Amino acid sequence: MTRSYERSKRWSGEDSGTADRASLIPDDKKYFRIGEVSRIVGVEPYVLRYWESEFSQVRPARADSNQRTYQKNDLELLLEIKHLLYEEKLTIEGARNRLRSQRRPEKTQGSEPFLDLDELRRHLNEILRLLS
Repeated sequence: MTRSYERSKRWSGEDSGTADRASLIPDDKKYFRIGEVSRIVGVEPYVLRYWESEFSQVRPARADSNQRTYQKNDLELLLEIKHLLYEEKLTIEGARNRLRSQRRPEKTQGSEPFLDLDELRRHLNEILRLLS
């Protein structure tokens, strides 16, 4: 398959769904460069850079050469963003809110209680006091 065919296929919308794309993430790789991520997610690199500026959750690490290096969890997040924007037709703000609500731990009866920052500080200070 030629590169121009891949691009025309991607742009024309004939591409497989997001769930099928998730299976394209190689298991044997730990880090991905932006070109590889672009092919897996199915969007151009400039779109990935734009999403990085719009979604605080998208923060790829930088290699010594200052290139973006994505991990599998970054790819999964980008596939979810693509799904929200392209398939569910949400706005950037709507997708941002949906991601925030999905990622936020919820307090539920019978589950481990969620600590707020002040409680966490108190617990850590207590541990520090016990250790000294």
